Amino acid sequence: MDAMQHVNNAVYFRYMESARFAYFERIGWTGALESGIGSILGSARCVFKFPLTFPDRVLVGAKVTQIGNDRFTMRHRFYSERHGRIAADGEGVLVAFDYRINKKAELPQVIRQRIAECENGYPPLDD
Repeated sequence: MDAMQHVNNAVYFRYMESARFAYFERIGWTGALESGIGSILGSARCVFKFPLTFPDRVLVGAKVTQIGNDRFTMRHRFYSERHGRIAADGEGVLVAFDYRINKKAELPQVIRQRIAECENGYPPLDD
């Protein structure tokens, strides 16, 4: 909580990072693949609906909603158990990145397949 007695806006981005990492653990992409390709955050945003305050339990979801050649969009939803409603919606764009040469790369097919499997066999929309 911050001086205004609610969860500080920066914390929502940490929540998104935690949800994103859990998603990456699920698809087996927590570091660079043998090819040296991992991910890097290209952009992030959050739309706040009402302030979260203590005490509360916040559930944060993650879903890939769109895949491009070298990136994908992950949406997040923040649910307040105390209030029984959505507190915020967030979004991040993850870019495939070749850490050996420090440049963006094509999203590996194996990662595309794992995302499709994670999303119950329904691949997100291509851009």
